[in-house]
This record gives sequence, structure tokens and C-alpha cells, in this order.
Amino acid sequence: MDPKLGCYICKGCEIGKSVDVDKLVELATGEGQVPVCKTHDILCSPEGIELIRNDIKNEGVNRIAVCACSCRVFPELFDFGPDVFTDRTNIREQVAWCHEPNDDDTQMLAEDYVRMGIAKVKTGEPPEPLDIETSKDILVIGGGMTGMTSAKAAADAGYKVILVEKDDKLGGWATKFPKVFPKRPPYEKPEDSNFEALIKEIESHDNITIHKSTEVAKTAGQPGEFTVTLGGNGTNAEIKVGSIIQATGWKPYTTEKLSYLGYGSSPDIVTNIELEELAAKGNLKRPSDGKPIDSIAFIQCAGSRDQEHLPYCSAVCCRVSLKQTFYVREKYPDAKIYVIYKDLRSPSQFEKFYANVQNDEGIFFTKGEIAEVNKDSDGQISINVEETLLGDDIQLKADMVVLAAGMVPSTKVDEIIATAEETSGDETEKKEGSTTEDGKKAAAGAEQGARILNLTYRQGTDLPTLKYGFPDSHFICFPYETRRTAIYAAGAVRAPMDFAASANDAYGAALKSIQAVEAIGNGEAVHPRSGDLSYPDFFLQRCTQCKRCTEECPFGTLDEDEKGTPFLNANRCRRCGICLGACPERIVSFKNYSVNMMSEMIKSIDIPDEFEEKPRILAFVCENDAMPAVDMVGIKRLKYNSMIRIIPLRCLGSMNSVWVSDALASGFDGVILIGCRKGDDYQCHFIKGSEMADTRMSNVRDKLTQLVLEEERVEIHELAITDFEKIPKIFDDFLEVIEEVGPNPYKDM
Repeated sequence: MDPKLGCYICKGCEIGKSVDVDKLVELATGEGQVPVCKTHDILCSPEGIELIRNDIKNEGVNRIAVCACSCRVFPELFDFGPDVFTDRTNIREQVAWCHEPNDDDTQMLAEDYVRMGIAKVKTGEPPEPLDIETSKDILVIGGGMTGMTSAKAAADAGYKVILVEKDDKLGGWATKFPKVFPKRPPYEKPEDSNFEALIKEIESHDNITIHKSTEVAKTAGQPGEFTVTLGGNGTNAEIKVGSIIQATGWKPYTTEKLSYLGYGSSPDIVTNIELEELAAKGNLKRPSDGKPIDSIAFIQCAGSRDQEHLPYCSAVCCRVSLKQTFYVREKYPDAKIYVIYKDLRSPSQFEKFYANVQNDEGIFFTKGEIAEVNKDSDGQISINVEETLLGDDIQLKADMVVLAAGMVPSTKVDEIIATAEETSGDETEKKEGSTTEDGKKAAAGAEQGARILNLTYRQGTDLPTLKYGFPDSHFICFPYETRRTAIYAAGAVRAPMDFAASANDAYGAALKSIQAVEAIGNGEAVHPRSGDLSYPDFFLQRCTQCKRCTEECPFGTLDEDEKGTPFLNANRCRRCGICLGACPERIVSFKNYSVNMMSEMIKSIDIPDEFEEKPRILAFVCENDAMPAVDMVGIKRLKYNSMIRIIPLRCLGSMNSVWVSDALASGFDGVILIGCRKGDDYQCHFIKGSEMADTRMSNVRDKLTQLVLEEERVEIHELAITDFEKIPKIFDDFLEVIEEVGPNPYKDM
């Protein structure tokens, strides 16, 4: 169908009182050459929507520029089906609500936004979803409480589930713990885990196929069509699945690293896991001689909350020690029990659990730092404690010491193994990275994986992890998500947590997996651009095999052939456009987001000559945090300079440096880039878009040098979504800088 444009301008919400809408119509039909342009008092009303629908039906309009409010308002109302390409141009929050009404500069601002909206729909096309057959089966790796709960949740929802467990039985850690934390009121005493009941449900479920004594040998393909090779019991089996839940749990902190607390110097110094094993066997006695326990000390944060060991809190260790005091008290009613802690953490309803333990007069709690743990000549253990609540240093003696060791995710590569791998092989091998199961070279930046999933992705064999080894992707906005599309981490592999929290996590991961297979089956993207039907297209005839797109994609979307030419796995793509921004040859485009589209939008903006003394600033703004913050500026009716023109980006990482060149060559006096904040306490929605944009600023500076322009003409800023009040000052301050360096010499050229 041939493109036919329609432009629809709303007069409501003070737009009609702030700008001359008739002039906007005149611009659209004249200069913009739009055959159909109409206005409405309230475009989002049923009558306004019907107006557009009638033109689609009767006039054949299939490219629509809606000039009204933010695209975040009523998105479903302005969705006119897959054959109609619609763009929302914001002249409410970005014009009427944050600039002087009926002012010449405000009118020019509105006109430029109409021009940009028309230019965008002229160059864009409605995206067409991928038409491939996909699987909706779900693979769950890990047969512990988390994995079983996820499997049951997905199976109960009607999906086929394959559950893989490396051991010869299900249950995981739950089979090794005699009791778990209280799960119901009054939350005072440990309870049974009831894992046997869950195992029975899993093993009898019609939608669940179980593979025990089995591991994943290889995971190839992409979401919706993963090909997973299972190895176990001397045979290999190949299965097709649509999404994957990794519930591979945790492992205790390495005991060899607890020697500073006396571990290894006496068999009577044990870890919390070893005490659980003794209790489970009914052998709760002093290990060295099998005698009854008259006194026992629990040392909290053994190797946790320590920069030399595990910097984080493992969340459950305190409650584990509280639970274990019940084991001791049940067998030895008169035993003295000591609990030495940095901070005792027993949150929420577990405060009642803690209070109940405190009521035991035979349990002594003290806050303090462990100075020394020694085995005495009489066989007892001496513990020297400093910085206590009592004010003085104290020494305790006990028959046994229990070290509350922390939780380490199964995805964390042991440092000893990592060191050996780093020092093995020649320099070329280390530079190019490891090798995947199918013999392909991994990217130079690929992590040393734990070899659980054994992905054939060029960027590594397993899930990328955060600095503590947990495979979270976005710890603020998108829990469960990882940097591998449709592969979800759940339970203690994602973050330290107990069985109850892991069960909730399991439900979340199951829901995410279901959402993924359904979205991918429809050709849609998952978070953060959920529902997006577009995907990148590569004009490979001009590809120079520079590998920037394959190296920089945060999600491992691209593999390479033997020549280094990128190979697209479209279902892995999150539609961020970072590959588009990375490509120096500009061969990457989406139907509704491309280098050409942005260039045409830039060129459509009217640039006054230098004698009018009306500078023009172009702002490229990330749609995830920065654009909502800009909307908030309008909602709060905060004013900023009307010399600014804003173009939304999918991610600041999708910013191609050619757009800066286009803007400056077109006569813009300055360019400002605003994206998500990066760092430990915040995060880009596409993981490293802000980081990539920052790195590419060096390319931008090279462009400025080529154009013989000042570096001050381009700035980059990072904002949290709550930083909207900073935006007017950022714009105004930048305008002052531009006024100091003077007009762009490329005006009127």
C-alpha cells in the first residue's frame, strides 16, 4: 500500500490557547505536503479517535502524525493496527505547558515539532513482526525449591515444562535442612519445609517432564527456538524450548577462606551448613570426641560484609543461626549459647522469631568484632571479641563454634579456577576470549562463565553477572531479567534469599517466561520496549566486519560468521538500537527507527540566521528515564528555554555520531545528549547505553575537529527519572555556554 500521510492536531489541554493551531495546519498541508490534516478540541476523546479511524478507512491514511500529548498518555488509543505507522508529537508537555503562551518562540517551537513529526512518518514504515514458528515450552534448570515452584507455576498455567536437575533426586538444599524458618503465625518456631509434598506434585504433573542426573551440555539458538542439548545417564537428548528459567541456587562460601576465624584448626569449628548436616543425621555432638555440647558459639557474618571476602550481606545467615539455637536447645536444654553479630538481621515477621529466641535466658547475644579464635589446650575454643555493646573486650569459651558462612551464587566462577584460566594459553587466546561449545571464538569482552547454560553466544557461555557474581540484569526496574533475552534467573542464584522468598521469586520468573514465549510467538519484544514489533535490519553489502555491533550489544543478539560478518538472532534483540549507534558505516536500521529518519527530522527543523539572534539547541534524549523526566517538567509547569528542540532516542547508546554532524552542519549552535545514569546505584535500562554514549563522545569530538567547531558545542548529561527539576537549569546553562562561543558558522550554508 502506498504511503498516505495524515496529521492530527489537538487543541485541548491548553494547546489551542498557547499556539496558533491554524498556522500549524497551514504548515502541515503546505510546507509539509500532508494531504490530510485535521484538528480536534479533544483528540483523545471517542469522537477524536473516530475522526482518525474514519480517515484510515475512507481516505486510505496509513502514516499518521498525532500532534498532541506525550506518547506515554493513552498509548492504546492511538494504536491503529499493524498496517498504520503512527508517531506521537508532544506539543502539550513540551510546548504548551512549559513555554510562554502565544509567544513567537513558542509558536516556532510547536511548528518545528510538527515538522519533525511529519518527517518521521514520511521516512518510517509500520514494522512487520518476524514470522517464524516458535516453541512455548519452558526449560527450568535446577530441581530445588525454586526450580520446582517455577516448574509447577508454569505447568499449572498450561505450559509444557522440562525440569533438569544435576543430582539424582529433587529437592536441593531443602533435603539437607531438618527445619526451615517459620512460614505462618505466630512465626516463633522453625517448621518443616514440606518439600516432599511439592516433589510428589511435580513428579505426577502431566505438563512436567523431569530429567534427573542431567546437566545442560549446550544451549544454541534464540528465544522461541532454543535448541538445548541435555547430557546425563550416559546419553544426550536434544530439546526445543521457548524460554529458560535458571534456578541453580547457591553454594556456601569457601571454607578455606575462613581460616582467620579458626576454621581448620579444630574439628569443633564448623560452618552453619555442617551444623545442619549434623542435625539432619541426629548427630548433634561435639565432632572431635562425640561428647555432649555444654556450650556453643555462633559467629555471624563469617566471611560476609567484608571487602576481603563477600562484601554483601547474605540475608539469611542470622535467621539460620537463630533456627540452629532451637536444634541445640532441643537436645541440650542446659547448654550455654552465644551469638556474636555485627548486626542481627531478622526482618518483617521474622522479628517475632528473633524475639522468641531472645526470651531464652540461656542465649547470650552481643554485638562485636571477632579479634581471634583459638583452640585451647583443654580442647575448648576461645573467642576474643572487641567493640562489644558492653564497652569492654570480652573472651568467650565454648565446646563448639559455628561460623555463619554466606551464600555464593552458583554462577560465580571460583577465583582459583578463574585465575588458572586467566594465566593459561597464549596472549592471542586471552585477547580473543574463550571458545564456545560449537567451536566459535567468544568476544574479547566475554566473561568467564560458570558453564551451566553452555550458551553458544559469541559473548560468552553463561549469564553475564554483576560484580558479586549474581546474574541480575537490571536490579532497579526489572527483577528476574538477565542480559540474555528469555532466560530468567530465580531464587538464590539471583540474590541471597530464603525458601519463602525463593518461592515468590519462582512465581515471578515463571510469569516472565510465559510472557516471553507469548510475546516472541507474536514477534514482539520483551522489556523494556515490550510489544515492539520492529527489529534491526543489516545492509551487509557495506559491512566492514569491524565487530563493533557484535561486541557492544548488551544482550548477545549478534553472532558472527567465519569472516566476522554479523549474524542476527532477532528474537534475542531488545530493540535498543545500540548496534545502530555503534555502526560507523550506518548499515543498521529499524523500519520505525533509522539513521535516515533521524537525519530527516534534524533537517526538517527551521534554523533562523545568526542575525535573528535565536540560537538553536538540539537535545537527544533517552526515552527511558530522561524523556519521562522532560514530561514531568511540563506536568509541573516548569519553564525552560524555547530555543531547545528535543528528539527522543530509544537509548542514548543508539546515538550515532553522524546525527551530531548532521545537526551542526545544518546550523544548530549546540547539541546536548541526556541519558540514564550509570553506576552501582543506578542503571541504564539497556545496561550500558549511557556508558557507550560516553565512550563515543571521543568520536563526536573528532567530528567537531573536522568541522572546525568548538568542543563546548556538545554536552552529555545523565539523569535519574526523579531529576526532572534539574532539566531547565541544564538547558539554560548550556544556552549560556553557546552564547559565549557564538553562533554556528554553518548557519545559512
